[in-house]
Amino acid sequence: MATPDTKDRILDAAEELFAAQGFDGTSLRAVTRAAEVNLAAVNYHFGHKLGLFQAVFERRVRPINAERLARLDQLEAQGSVPRLEELLEVLLLPALRLAKGGDPGFARFLQILGRSNSVTGEHAQTIRRVFAEVQRRFFPLLQAALPGIPPEVLFWRLHFVIGALCTQLSDPGRLAIVSDGLCSSADPDVVAQQLVAFAVGGLRAPVPASTSRTGGRS
Repeated sequence: MATPDTKDRILDAAEELFAAQGFDGTSLRAVTRAAEVNLAAVNYHFGHKLGLFQAVFERRVRPINAERLARLDQLEAQGSVPRLEELLEVLLLPALRLAKGGDPGFARFLQILGRSNSVTGEHAQTIRRVFAEVQRRFFPLLQAALPGIPPEVLFWRLHFVIGALCTQLSDPGRLAIVSDGLCSSADPDVVAQQLVAFAVGGLRAPVPASTSRTGGRS
């Protein structure tokens, strides 16, 4: 149907447009123009716009998730419940290090990530599916490391930790500005150290007394 690099050209074009205009602002027609392909090529490789959006996400997240899963394998092979700090490093470090790799494509992906922080609806569910395997492996280990925290509270707290990670990834220069140069996000290991310490405090915090009434359902 097309040259071997057609799929990558479509992904590159879609990534650039999703970064600049968001999911709703990007049309498949604009993608085909930018990639210099016809609509049939997009449909052949990705099926529809949501499929293309998921593929853009998966291409950048795949190495992060692969490293996370490999690290989880190593922790589980030790035969004991991993420490909370170890689990958080598994979650945070791969993304923080890759973001500092200088790949312009990943920089565009981070723009998409920033835009996606506030999205709802079907393409938000698409994003969730990209991380489903990591969540399936990670969450039971997190529960084992924090046996006194109800699962609905853990979901709240993990949601906030991921939010902090996404904020850092999508706007890494903000901290230097608001701290007037006192803090720097240049070293991903330093960022991870600070974020892990912050997350440990939040995850281990006392459970609110109202949790039994409002913990996960309204």
